[in-house]
Amino acid sequence: MINPNKLEQMLQRPVHFDIDKALRRGWELFTSNPGMFIAFFLIIIAISAGATWFLEDFAGIVSIFVTPALTAGFYLAANRVSREEPLEFNHFFDGFKFWFPVIVVNLVVGILTILGIIALIIPGIYLAVAYTFAMPFVLFAGLEFWTSMEFSRKLITKIWWRFFAFLLLLLVINLVGLLFLGVGLLVTGPVSYLAIYAAFEDLTGDYLVEDEGTVNLPHAPEA
Repeated sequence: MINPNKLEQMLQRPVHFDIDKALRRGWELFTSNPGMFIAFFLIIIAISAGATWFLEDFAGIVSIFVTPALTAGFYLAANRVSREEPLEFNHFFDGFKFWFPVIVVNLVVGILTILGIIALIIPGIYLAVAYTFAMPFVLFAGLEFWTSMEFSRKLITKIWWRFFAFLLLLLVINLVGLLFLGVGLLVTGPVSYLAIYAAFEDLTGDYLVEDEGTVNLPHAPEA
């Protein structure tokens, strides 16, 4: 686990976020193995569609207990590509090794965001953006859910408006992908996940490095 005191130092430095750099890096990660990223995205779509069709009113169960681990799979796969490690299709399902912590962080973020929207809408929008890195902090810093959420919130708050614009741009890109009979979404969807990972990697930088000087690897949750 990364020492939280070390991450606190990260919050003391000036933060610059380059939207174009994150998008370009996300595209680079995607083009390293587009077939695998598209295939995994198709699996996510198929699971979501299947849950809606067969479970109907209980489809939300899949969103709570399955989707977070699949999302984590995108980040973990991106991390392997970024570290120039071999990527096999089974690695996309490594998110299930972090099943409990990613479910907890996703659930708490969702609840707080909904409460914020119910309150005055604006607080909900703020939290939805600010908690974007909560899951990556769980995966790559080995932190428990609340600490991960707070580091995400504090880091993104320093560049909130620019990061909000980044997420809006990803939304627009995906809407454009939908216009092409939905086929474009098979590219824009994975690229969006990878661009968010790229932004996280860029903004956390050397702070997600173990004290002994080796690059931090994903941390398996403690038993």
